[in-house]
Amino acid sequence: MNEARILYAMAYRQLKRYFRAKSRLLGTLINPLVFFLFFGMGWSATLRGSMARQLFGGIDYLSFLAPGIVMMAIFTASLVGGISVIWDREFGFLKEVLVAPASRAYAILGRALGDSLTSVLQGLIILIPLYFVAPALKLEGLVPTLVVGFVTALTFNSLGIAIASKMRSPEGFQLIMSLVTLPLIFLSGAFYPIDNLPQYAKVIFYINPLTFAVDSSRYLLTGKSSLNLILDLIVLLSLSLIFLIISIRIFKESTID
Repeated sequence: MNEARILYAMAYRQLKRYFRAKSRLLGTLINPLVFFLFFGMGWSATLRGSMARQLFGGIDYLSFLAPGIVMMAIFTASLVGGISVIWDREFGFLKEVLVAPASRAYAILGRALGDSLTSVLQGLIILIPLYFVAPALKLEGLVPTLVVGFVTALTFNSLGIAIASKMRSPEGFQLIMSLVTLPLIFLSGAFYPIDNLPQYAKVIFYINPLTFAVDSSRYLLTGKSSLNLILDLIVLLSLSLIFLIISIRIFKESTID
């Protein structure tokens, strides 16, 4: 019962912080929208015609791009969410968590679940308007895509927590995130298909966890895929479990100094 209470309390706290932090919401939504409006709209005007559609599996470019933009929003929000561990250390809340007579594993799990839910909510905020401009998106793929988004968010939020648990400076954490996020986004197949890339280039994409999130969401929303949905889900679930275990282990070893 005590474990369930700490799990609920930490998840509820992260959700409450999310709805209060308007700047965080706007910050994680701006980048995906900018990419879609300026990158997507510009290329969609250029990549028209049957030849161009063949490059994207027979669908228009905006419909091809939309799943990648949604996963980009979820990925960015979940990874950056790890910074809350550093802020909790700065303002003393982390000390209360570490000395509390409760399981640290359940505390960090509750935090990860709460942040993952907020990341999925941001993905939903991005996805709904895309249905009006991307004609090939399937409405029945919305809920399964959000489920994939939750697993993706849990994966990267756990990674963010693990990194933040080893750091003391918010500025240092943000620097690492800025160095990590763009390469992972551009090497995920979110903006262009990876089917026709050279084999050596494909290897780089396949070691990127975000590739499997983008590919599975694209299949669920448009029916087009470069890999295999079952493979995507197995990789995402496995990585989610691995990163969660790592974040719990590192958080258990955390100290205040």
